[in-house]
Amino acid sequence: MKTVQGPTDHVVVVGAGLSGLSAALHLLGAGRRVTVVERDALPGGRAGRFEMGGYRVDSGPTVLTMPEIADEAFAAVGDRLADRVDLVELHPAYRAHFADGSRLDVHTGAEAMEEEVRRFAGDREAAGYRRLRRWLTDLYAAQMRRFIDSNFDSPFQLLRPDLLRLARLGAFGRLDPRIGRFLSDERLRRVFSFQALYAGVAPERALAAYAVIAYMDTVAGVYFPRGGMHALPRAMAESAAGAGAEFRWSTEVARLERRGERITAVHTTDGDRIACDAVVLTPDLPVVHRLLGRAPRRPAALRHSPSAVVLHAGTDRTWPQLAHHTISFGAAWRSTFRELTRQGDLMSDPSLLITRPTAHDPSLAPEGKHLHYILAPCPNTDIGPGAREWRDLAPGYRDSLLTVLDKRGLDGIASSIEQECLVTPADWSAQGHAAGTPFSAAHTFAQTGPFRPRNMVRGTGNAVIAGCGTTPGVGVPTVLISGKLAAARITGGGRGVRRAAAAAPRAAATGPGAS
Repeated sequence: MKTVQGPTDHVVVVGAGLSGLSAALHLLGAGRRVTVVERDALPGGRAGRFEMGGYRVDSGPTVLTMPEIADEAFAAVGDRLADRVDLVELHPAYRAHFADGSRLDVHTGAEAMEEEVRRFAGDREAAGYRRLRRWLTDLYAAQMRRFIDSNFDSPFQLLRPDLLRLARLGAFGRLDPRIGRFLSDERLRRVFSFQALYAGVAPERALAAYAVIAYMDTVAGVYFPRGGMHALPRAMAESAAGAGAEFRWSTEVARLERRGERITAVHTTDGDRIACDAVVLTPDLPVVHRLLGRAPRRPAALRHSPSAVVLHAGTDRTWPQLAHHTISFGAAWRSTFRELTRQGDLMSDPSLLITRPTAHDPSLAPEGKHLHYILAPCPNTDIGPGAREWRDLAPGYRDSLLTVLDKRGLDGIASSIEQECLVTPADWSAQGHAAGTPFSAAHTFAQTGPFRPRNMVRGTGNAVIAGCGTTPGVGVPTVLISGKLAAARITGGGRGVRRAAAAAPRAAATGPGAS
């Protein structure tokens, strides 16, 4: 594994998102002095927080899986996730509503889910689910340590025994047909393949290897931190500060000072100069490339994942059919992915994610009120409407989403809204996200593993990249891993990383995973 050469005593981490905080904790555990520079007034990055008329709103991800990966970061400094964050394991993990009126509760417990599938679709599908669950578990075991939680310097590093194991599992075939080997009910197949959208690829075109995301969602468990998702980055920042990290809030990086192939200091827009021995860069790739002064050459331009429109709605009521996370599927399926990933059209028959965080933490809203997060996937601005167009489209699209939800059983939702915030690709673009998407580069084969933008920067000997634009990719668990991998590039995978790995099983056995 290539590592930063020369002194690495003082590391500046640019960005206090989940990847930057993970990197900071692993660096601190390895004995480095760490300064974190964050443009916002609070931690989190995409996993931020804002106030809306008495509602406390998470601005980013709402689904937390694999909490043991976060626990590794805490363990690097002798801390524990369980001591910092009160996690609730969600039962069901999701509730799926289908266009034919049927409903499925997605349980992560094997027996509970088998019985639910039997009720929903019969004995044959229940037996197929059992086989699918074993396959997902084997797929995860083959991928995690060797391909996801691993730094790559060359595609030749793929040539490991686990690659043959993955091939035998069918990981290099297509996702939807592979799921179809276990389940024939089209509704069930959606539940175990919609996660391909996280990777920016339609299920019929995605590699079966991406079923590992379905493992995280449907086998490993889905969790909710009391206080909202922002409770996780807030706790990580507090733990890092307690371990000696210096945080500079509301501070934006203007440029990097360079001497030869080394970054020697970080300059802020306030005029401060922060000398450093190494730097971890966590903003979106266009910002990183601007700071470095150039973008790396690639055979083809990066393809980006679809974006999303998010409506944060504070309401005076809720609807009993909603779980904490509810997926409302439209009748359309393959055509929906074509619209999102190829045609650049808004969904004509939308599938939506509705999250109700006040189901498990009423304190996030004023007394007697409720908070709903409605996410509608949409094309990114490379292939769909541009940022300027969205400013005109936004009000009408917001109304159309509420009309769809009203027809699907959330009667009176438009009139129930007391406070709201609509986020569109125009807003993501304004925050610096390429192609107006918070989901970064799509996980096509040519943009995965060693083919994804590398976290080591060619021509700069002491700069490392972390975040969803680099390895291993998009999602809360993988972004946390990216911070750990970035730290390993600086520490050489030394004392702090080994200590974290050793402490993780103990913490997982006594912490939230056991609840």
